[in-house]
Amino acid sequence: MPPVRTVIWVVEGTWQGCVDVAAQHLPTDTRVALLHVTPSDVGEVAEAAGVGLLGRAWGGRKPTAQFQEIAAEAGALLLAAAAARLGRQDVELIQLRGRVEREVVGAVADDVDLLVAARDGDHSRLGPRSLGPATRFVVDHAPCAVLLVWPDKPPGIESLPPPPH
Repeated sequence: MPPVRTVIWVVEGTWQGCVDVAAQHLPTDTRVALLHVTPSDVGEVAEAAGVGLLGRAWGGRKPTAQFQEIAAEAGALLLAAAAARLGRQDVELIQLRGRVEREVVGAVADDVDLLVAARDGDHSRLGPRSLGPATRFVVDHAPCAVLLVWPDKPPGIESLPPPPH
């Protein structure tokens, strides 16, 4: 039987929790890939913010490509940090750009057994709001098993809502 192939979804703010759980629980013969997706609209959003703040200061220049390049560099640095934290030599690094939730689902569509993802919503209580919209989409649509981790200390059971009357 071939070794299990696992993809760890690396996201700013939560990646350490995913990497730590994977390092602790995955067998050493597991094939691991680290995945980071830069949102396709990052350049446009940054450009619009600049125009809003600076008015016509751009002088007709559109810095979208520069913003996208900076975002890609940040993604590469994040993947490198995650690979170093994981401590394995044979890690595949995958950097994509597009609609985050769709790129993640597409990246695990073939030959992936397990996706490790972090809760990215409300960390103060247990429940469905602990997932942001992109993560909820991925959990609902991933064609493989998903290991959903708390990126930090999970809230206590007392955070559950009271039972219905």
